[in-house]
Amino acid sequence: MRIAVMQPYFFPYLGYFQLMQAVDTFVFYDDVNFISRGFVNRNSVLGSNGEQRITLELIGASQNKLINDIRVGGNRTKLLKTLQMLYSKAPHAPRIMPLLDASLTKTDDNLASFLVTDLKAVAAELGLTPRFLLSSEIEKDDSLRGQDKILAICQALGATGYINPVGGKELYDPATFDTAGIELLFHNFVPLDYLVTDKKRSYVPYLSVIDFLMWVDPTDRAPHLASFELSP
Repeated sequence: MRIAVMQPYFFPYLGYFQLMQAVDTFVFYDDVNFISRGFVNRNSVLGSNGEQRITLELIGASQNKLINDIRVGGNRTKLLKTLQMLYSKAPHAPRIMPLLDASLTKTDDNLASFLVTDLKAVAAELGLTPRFLLSSEIEKDDSLRGQDKILAICQALGATGYINPVGGKELYDPATFDTAGIELLFHNFVPLDYLVTDKKRSYVPYLSVIDFLMWVDPTDRAPHLASFELSP
């Protein structure tokens, strides 16, 4: 059984969902410290001048707090209106805007729960069906950190393989995983260009999955979801 363990992010880029596709069990890492200026509560979409940042307001956010101890703030309606404006000409806005509306108007204000609900909704839209778990619900030694905590999660779940984004490769020791009998692999996102039909804008890689969903027809998604490499 292959697993991945990732912090819940705010409508992350397509590679996050490719990782879901590559594993049997996807663990949302909700009981680790919040990282400021990361992707837990912000991302980028396609604006009239290229990449445009969107940020989910938080209450009491601190790098000394766990993700599941932080609350969502009050700018969700404003974010929804921004997305409605930016993607008003996108061909699949009628299909995707209800998903965003449901996300940004729900009453849940726990950050981890809020994000996980959204990530599951996008996964369902993409037809992805791994088993989803919260790391906070997995019995383990919570005093562990870094690689040791990931290994503890893998062992608690009986994993035979662990996949991590290639950007974090330096954080892991292959020999340690090999000794534990767990195959360590790294996911490398290979972006494929897709058509942006608004003549005033053009494709930008690594944007939020929102952009992908807005411009790419459901029948054309498969090659994009499969565009990644796994390597030791």
